Amino acid sequence: MRVAALVVVFCVALLLVAGLVMLYSSSMSQVGSYYLVRQLCWCGAGLLLGGFLAGVDYLRWRRWVWVLYGLVVLLLVLVLVPGVGLKINGARRWLGLGDFRLQPSELAKPVLVLTLAWFGDQRARCLASLRGIWKPGLCVGLVVGLVFLEPDVGTAVMLAVLAGVMLVVAGAPLRWVIPAGLCGAVAAGLYVWQDPVRARRLVAWWALEETKLDSGFQPYQAMLALGSGGWTGLGLGNGRQKLGFVPEHYTDFIFAIIGEELGLVGTLAVVVLFMALVGVGLWIALRAREPFGMLVAAGVTTWIGLQAAINMAVVTSLLPNKGLPLPFISYGGSSLLAALAGVGLLLSVARRAAPQASARTWLRRRRNPFLEEKEPLPEAL
Repeated sequence: MRVAALVVVFCVALLLVAGLVMLYSSSMSQVGSYYLVRQLCWCGAGLLLGGFLAGVDYLRWRRWVWVLYGLVVLLLVLVLVPGVGLKINGARRWLGLGDFRLQPSELAKPVLVLTLAWFGDQRARCLASLRGIWKPGLCVGLVVGLVFLEPDVGTAVMLAVLAGVMLVVAGAPLRWVIPAGLCGAVAAGLYVWQDPVRARRLVAWWALEETKLDSGFQPYQAMLALGSGGWTGLGLGNGRQKLGFVPEHYTDFIFAIIGEELGLVGTLAVVVLFMALVGVGLWIALRAREPFGMLVAAGVTTWIGLQAAINMAVVTSLLPNKGLPLPFISYGGSSLLAALAGVGLLLSVARRAAPQASARTWLRRRRNPFLEEKEPLPEAL
């Protein structure tokens, strides 16, 4: 597990460095080092929080799960209150005081992982029945519904998918999870269809060439940035699409600037780092000493991998615009803080993993909850 933890740290460190370099490169012509300095402050806070979580036994958080869940729900409710939540571009997603802004939907991601891990650990036998699955479903529905009302459809969909994956891993049968997911997808589809802004995004994704001067301007310019980069890119700082052509080029669409300035080599390097992080995260999950740790590691890994995949798919026009940042790279303090907190939880699981534990061991425990394993708990690294 020491090697796995080192790989996680190495991948995250490279992604953070790449993010800071590309953030400065993409914004220096407009605001100089303003965004870089702010991101460095959030990065420092995130590293402190991640280091603290990595050093604390993750099992301690089981007793604080419902306190954290209640706090996140309270923040999500406050965001929707006029005069309290900040309304920007027609959406209430932030709480702020002066220049400080906090996005509660980002904090909901690690908290939802801990909450579902608690259900999988404490109520594993109940998840196989409809009576047992309604409680975690209610918890998930409350958080997803509040995020949806902001509105932040992309984050709400991602949280719903993350919850579905964790519930299936925890033991919930697909015959309950899939119908619930389909109902949610239909509801989201109806909302998007009647919402003019999001309907135009779908049209732009489907007919990008025809809408390149209107609703498809952003994804079309992102594709031009990726194409103009070629194999090795135009050179760091030499990108042209960041000069007002790609909106939000330092947040959700920073992957396009990476492709333009560093080329296919740079984008593939980012993809490989995320793939390595996901692979090692799943390995840590399979080696966790008990179900709670396994679900925490699997949830954090799924969350980071899924968000990265969605962001890169949006930039390359494989998916319609969702408004999700690229973890560790896009500008955004709340997103960076939450992602580094998730990495801290993952490292905490890795430090206390059992060398002999495996997926087969945990699955055997899930099929027979009364099975006793004669494995001593390992010492922390």
